[in-house]
Amino acid sequence: MISFTTDYGLSDGFVAACHGVLARLAPQARVLDITHLIPPGDVRRGAAILAQTVPSLPRGVHLAVVDPGVGTARRPIAIAAADGSLLVGPDNGLLVPAAVALGGVGTAVALTNRSWFAPQVSHTFHGRDIFAPVAARLSEGAALLDAGEEITDWVTLPQPYVEQTPGRLVAEVQTVDHFGNVQLAATAAALSPIPADVAVNGAPALHTTTFGNADPNALVLLADSAGYAAVAVNGGNAAERLALSPGDRVTITY
Repeated sequence: MISFTTDYGLSDGFVAACHGVLARLAPQARVLDITHLIPPGDVRRGAAILAQTVPSLPRGVHLAVVDPGVGTARRPIAIAAADGSLLVGPDNGLLVPAAVALGGVGTAVALTNRSWFAPQVSHTFHGRDIFAPVAARLSEGAALLDAGEEITDWVTLPQPYVEQTPGRLVAEVQTVDHFGNVQLAATAAALSPIPADVAVNGAPALHTTTFGNADPNALVLLADSAGYAAVAVNGGNAAERLALSPGDRVTITY
């Protein structure tokens, strides 16, 4: 299996071109699209989506391209996770959280074996010309160390802000999903001392286990399916209600 995650969108032919490369070089592989609607260039969002999805997938090759530095000195890399899965993409922090979610980073290589690339490599489309060909070859059983040179200095993303003190939890917004639910960087364990009645950025909210426990349009604080603290509105959009975006800080008082 090859999973595929990008910020390419669905209105152009970029995704199809990469699928075509995979189909030519690994015709027996099942390709599973995670999403191609990561906000353009949003490496943090891509990393979070990938890390929270891959534990549910079969072991395989995870191809991910959110690459605002395409064509620059940033390296193309591949990582072997502890569970045996392989991750292929840019060395900008995108892949590492997923590797951690799969047990940790094992071997990592900078992709320097140009014989694995397309004959002509575009400066602006490494997804088609480098990452997809490498992912296809790895899915066919090629050895990771044949893809390039082993590295130990891969890029990691800065840790998001989380601070908890008696009666107060401050956490950075990690992602906002399609429904406007706001996932915080604090894990669900941070919610254990918090009572039912709380305030989120000063607005009254109910700490509960699911949306329907609150009144319609009420603000709720809960643990989401990925194991993080989240803010939602029962039947509404919490991100719009509280004017929140990834990177903002949320203060929960109780």
